[in-house]
Amino acid sequence: MGMLNGLEWRDKMKGLKVHQEKHYLMWEDGTPFFYLGDTAWELFHRLDREEAAEYLERRAAQGFHVVQAAALAELDGIYMGNAYGHRPLVMEEGKVCLPGKQGESFSGVEECAAYWEHVDWVIHRAAELGLFMGILPCWGDKWNKKWGCGPEIFRDSDSAYEYGAWIGERYRRDWNVIWILGGDRPVENEGQESVLDAMAAGIRSRDTRHLMTFHPSGASCSTDFLKCKPYIDFNCCQSGHGLEGYESWKFIRKMQEEEEKPCLDMEPRYEGHPACFQPEYGVFWGEREVRQNGYWNLLQGACGCVYGHHGVWCFCREKDSGHLKTWREGLEEKGAGQMRYMEQLRLCRPFFELRPAPELVEQEEWCGQYIAAARGDKYAFLYTPYGQEMKVHLEKMGDGPVQCSWFDPADGVFQKKEIWPPCPVVLRPPDAGHDWVAVLDF
Repeated sequence: MGMLNGLEWRDKMKGLKVHQEKHYLMWEDGTPFFYLGDTAWELFHRLDREEAAEYLERRAAQGFHVVQAAALAELDGIYMGNAYGHRPLVMEEGKVCLPGKQGESFSGVEECAAYWEHVDWVIHRAAELGLFMGILPCWGDKWNKKWGCGPEIFRDSDSAYEYGAWIGERYRRDWNVIWILGGDRPVENEGQESVLDAMAAGIRSRDTRHLMTFHPSGASCSTDFLKCKPYIDFNCCQSGHGLEGYESWKFIRKMQEEEEKPCLDMEPRYEGHPACFQPEYGVFWGEREVRQNGYWNLLQGACGCVYGHHGVWCFCREKDSGHLKTWREGLEEKGAGQMRYMEQLRLCRPFFELRPAPELVEQEEWCGQYIAAARGDKYAFLYTPYGQEMKVHLEKMGDGPVQCSWFDPADGVFQKKEIWPPCPVVLRPPDAGHDWVAVLDF
């Protein structure tokens, strides 16, 4: 598929669906859709319209297709108003009254109407730029206050269903919506599971068109909590920012083994994030780590890639020991500009046929050294995260010669070509020291 601008996407494509073989996503007309997402959890809550437009325009220009944000935000999103001082829910004597509850007319509540009109504006501006909004109806502390500000609003199925139906009705006509349940919390009991089931049912009672998924807590998968739920169209993991999910491809493989649905790492290591949440280590994840998670996941068969920057998701305005960049500075980090190259690589060969092919390479059991391999009918991709040499079984690819081209994930440029016989070979990147993709055609 050639690259389309935002207006062309809006005009040519009607919506998204799961490909019939259940590995990837596509537009309704059968065109491949690569879920290239950016993490902007606090977008609705912290930015005014001018700032939101600036953010959206920049991410659209960088090639992103999905922006992920929470309608009821994490960082005191209930009690603290948005950039204009407007709150999302009615407050009476310090308690939350859900919109429409007990016959109350939500449209007549001036403060709440203004909050949701701002959300509307952001979604509509994103649509004008050809961007999907991955909307979390609420952050996870609103149904499981295991940590965070809360409050835990949704404690029963009735309130969750009511809110789901309300927000589903509000945005069912917007073409650019993807629903994301969850919000970085585990499902720890049947009551919480019933709340999520009810919220999904409420949304589906009004909106049967848009895709839906679940954003789990760190180092876990949606299949750990909501396996075989019919409302989950594609599964997601959060490999996270520590060491538990360092080799993120293992989570993609786990989801693939547990359920036949497309899958995605919705929250891998963020660029600019302190390693293991400890700024005192003096180690912050950078462009290399971002690319590693992206290409590991990609060649394990993920249906796309999600990027995040630690100064952007929360729209940091002042630097501190844990945030070395403001949100505007974070927008221009190198990793953000390199994400589009993953899509370009995927689209340069037949899209839907790519499958993991670990049999093509010999692995060394060292953490972080995993060489990802995937193949289609007449091609293969091999990813070396540190530019190490690769022992490859070309004889498993066919009887004829194999052409090897080297793709640089840092700039999206193909470099030298080589021709090899169909036998075991050692492939060496053009230069060591950073990651490379070997593109094999046979």
